[in-house]
Amino acid sequence: MPSRPPSAPPSRQRRKEARPQELTEAALALFVEKGYAATRLDEIAARAGVSKGTLYLYFDSKEALFKAVIREGVIPAIEAGEAMLAEQLDDPPALLAAFLNCWWEDIGNTALGGISKLMMSEAGNFPEVARYYDEEVIQRGLALLRTVIQTGIDRGMFRAVDTRYIDTLMIAPLVHLAIWRHSFATCCSHIIDPRAYVEAHIDLVLNGLLTSETRKDNA
Repeated sequence: MPSRPPSAPPSRQRRKEARPQELTEAALALFVEKGYAATRLDEIAARAGVSKGTLYLYFDSKEALFKAVIREGVIPAIEAGEAMLAEQLDDPPALLAAFLNCWWEDIGNTALGGISKLMMSEAGNFPEVARYYDEEVIQRGLALLRTVIQTGIDRGMFRAVDTRYIDTLMIAPLVHLAIWRHSFATCCSHIIDPRAYVEAHIDLVLNGLLTSETRKDNA
């Protein structure tokens, strides 16, 4: 007697397994559109197409949902940068350019870029959320930049600079661009080409850091 083909899992089970990601995607969209304070859990559930009770099966608060958005969307990009640092530290100029490019492509130029605007405007009202974002995203990202810049200095490829601030100076123009995309870009006529902006920033950064000897070697 021929064996029966394995049956597909019930559609309800597949739907249930997909819900956490659907909820975080809906939460991200609403956080960016409305802000953290103005977004309600029942709106997130409705956007995801589930009941509020279903949402509570996975997340017990808006803060827990926000942290899940960061864990699923932003932290993988940080982890990828940490892996790049471990594997490609032999070429600090190229690695620094890669870090800045990857931040823009993976975060700034996506819906996740709206988190920068949200945190700038609402961090003071939600200190626990702000501390989580600072520890898990900002400080880890800045540490990557500091490490690659210090390595370039140690190897004589970058000129000596004040490393207390250089990491923030590297990323701030890209954060500004991400905030612009979710604010002035939606209502003002001035047009910025994001790709050209990022390339100009990287060119400025590298030409400000490279020693004259390194420029000659790369010419």
